[in-house]
Amino acid sequence: MKIEQIYTGCLAQGAYYIESEGEVAVIDPLREVTPYIERAARDGAKIKYVFETHFHADFVSGHLDLSKKTGAPIVYGPNAKTGFEAHIATDGELFSVGKITLKAIHTPGHTLESTCYLLLDENGQEKALFSGDTLFIGDVGRPDLAQKSDLTMDDLAGFLYDSLRNKIMTLPNEVIVYPAHGAGSACGKNMSKETTDTLGNQKMFNYALRADMTKAEFIKEVTAGLAKPPQYFPQNVQMNKEGYESIDTVMKRAAHALSPSAFEAAANETGAVVLDTRGAQLFSKGFIPNSINIGLGGQFAPWVGALIPDVKQELLLVTEKGKAQESILRLARVGYDNVIGYLDGGFDAWRESGNEVDEISSISADELASRLEKDKNLPIIDVRKPGEFSAEHVDGAKNFPLDNINDLMAEFPKKETMYIHCAGGYRSMMAASILKSRGYDNLVDIDGGFAAIQKSGRITTTDFVCPSTLKKSGDD
Repeated sequence: MKIEQIYTGCLAQGAYYIESEGEVAVIDPLREVTPYIERAARDGAKIKYVFETHFHADFVSGHLDLSKKTGAPIVYGPNAKTGFEAHIATDGELFSVGKITLKAIHTPGHTLESTCYLLLDENGQEKALFSGDTLFIGDVGRPDLAQKSDLTMDDLAGFLYDSLRNKIMTLPNEVIVYPAHGAGSACGKNMSKETTDTLGNQKMFNYALRADMTKAEFIKEVTAGLAKPPQYFPQNVQMNKEGYESIDTVMKRAAHALSPSAFEAAANETGAVVLDTRGAQLFSKGFIPNSINIGLGGQFAPWVGALIPDVKQELLLVTEKGKAQESILRLARVGYDNVIGYLDGGFDAWRESGNEVDEISSISADELASRLEKDKNLPIIDVRKPGEFSAEHVDGAKNFPLDNINDLMAEFPKKETMYIHCAGGYRSMMAASILKSRGYDNLVDIDGGFAAIQKSGRITTTDFVCPSTLKKSGDD
């Protein structure tokens, strides 16, 4: 028996490849399915089942393409209603894969169809739990993403409490938990950086699994402090539930290398957003006017989803050399399928063609300190998450979280020069590029972000407050 966790850091997502005696089950696959098919071929094995733990909100799963290319049926848990052919498992239903068995355990709460899959070895021993978004390492799934008119967030949290107590916590402590996500995912609020653990350990250290916790206490704690979910979440749910175009079609349609003149014409003639996926400091030194920077080097896909509200938005890409296909693929992972082309030769080709360019001023933390010595009232804008800001920040800074920038646009100073920073520089450049595209020219980015500010030792910051309930979860 082989169990392989295929973890994708950009999405903080874990897919699973399970093989026994030449038969394979794949759980929660990413949209690009070739790696699973190639892995099975190397093992001389056949993919027998494609299991889904629930209708994912934060990425487009590869269940449809994988099923079509292998003939393996798609399996969902009870209550799932799909726009395509799928096997809807009953609670407790068994699926054989070689010498092992996977048991469907219906665990509503995160969503109504949420289902875990318990692995039984050839002797019937309970060995592993593929817990989807029901149970994470250090956390549980948020109960606010699947509400219907007759159900509240508290109702779903109550279902989750029952699912955990009655179906998960009764399993042996030695069972290994394999969740669908880790730290950085928006599907929970306090996930660990660890991506597996024993159930017994989680019973000891996961706040939501405390043995003495009442249902009322659970509901209160699980629903407290939930950030607003990214706007693309319901759109991804709909794609996963109703169906979508093949990844092969999406990649082929987007693979149009455009000359600078053709790129400019496309930008002028369509409503496409120009998305620049280069690194933050490279972007700051020169970019196409009105383009948005979201660098591939960080949590690219989730930030695209947070900052570009409509997955159907047409996109034109500017990338580093050789990164166009990766950019297209990573956009497709979260349902952004309407890339209409990319700049052939990248930004260098644009500049060499004599086209207009723009830039964002970037200064060091030491230079900021020098300017603050002359004027202590400089507008300093911190775009980190509220929890990060509460833990420690520059004295006098204002917190405008990047997640909410589209809603906060009117609150940014219009006449004064803004000094923008995040934790390390990734998010602040995104914020600066968006502000620049909206007509704010009075921007200065702080290279290296808050980490550089602290290292300089010359800028007053608030006393550190241990974020015991607010996780410092930057993406820099």
